[in-house]
Amino acid sequence: MADQPPPATISHRLQAIGAEIAFSVIRCLPMDMSSAIGGWIGRAIGPRLGKSRIARRNLERAMPELSSTELGDIVVGIWDNLGRNLFEFPHLSKVRTDGPDPRLIIEGREHLVALRDDGLPGLFVSAHIGNWETGPLAAAEVGLPMHLFYRAPNNPMMERLFAKRQATTGELLKKGTRGARRALQLLKDGGHIGVLVDQKMNDGIAVPFFGRDAMTAPAVAQFALRFDCPVVMVRIERLEGFRFRITIEPPLEIERRGDTEADVLRLMTDINRRLESWIRERPAQWFWVHRRWPDS
Repeated sequence: MADQPPPATISHRLQAIGAEIAFSVIRCLPMDMSSAIGGWIGRAIGPRLGKSRIARRNLERAMPELSSTELGDIVVGIWDNLGRNLFEFPHLSKVRTDGPDPRLIIEGREHLVALRDDGLPGLFVSAHIGNWETGPLAAAEVGLPMHLFYRAPNNPMMERLFAKRQATTGELLKKGTRGARRALQLLKDGGHIGVLVDQKMNDGIAVPFFGRDAMTAPAVAQFALRFDCPVVMVRIERLEGFRFRITIEPPLEIERRGDTEADVLRLMTDINRRLESWIRERPAQWFWVHRRWPDS
């Protein structure tokens, strides 16, 4: 079912037209102004939404050492980051990593070059942290095509906006059976896949995350073990306004002990542990409004 989008309705058409107009208007704004407006809107509206209760409850359980004031500040920061992301989206094709006004600092570029030149398929793993849409720009900067998984919008007419981002030189793969089959073929052909693994997957596997089991998609570990390919974690941090640091970490150590199920769980546990360390350092930049745990 996940592979079949719902039929377009009049409401879908109106939403798509409105989104296209907003996209065009925002793209005409200066980049820093656009980001700042998005952050202001996020801070003004987000904390009043019901999703903020989910975020606060998740934070209280994951980081009980935080005071009430700290929790409130983080919730405001979450909406600031999300608002900025939304208003930065139309500008992604203009983002540069060099020149007089670089928007991205890329650390660990050598790991990207190594994956580009090793003749093997590869997997890039990240999370909904910072502005996660900027991650593929690091790969594009060294001429490495990256194919990305994404969740198809409920409105099928919004697909055109995904294509407009131009943040990747690879294919966009819809989550679901068809996208998984295409990913397998791309890996067989030596391609590189980017996956965000921090969202709840009901039919995934239980993996520890902030001290509680969270249902996690095991595909990255399954792909890595099947193709014996490197897994590289990509950290994205918002530094200030519309500027980011992207850190490409060395490939993870992958253990094979002859029990595939246990090997998959071990690798996904390592990945979740690494994501958790990033989030603890910059909690306001993660997507806490998601029901990540069964009791969220």
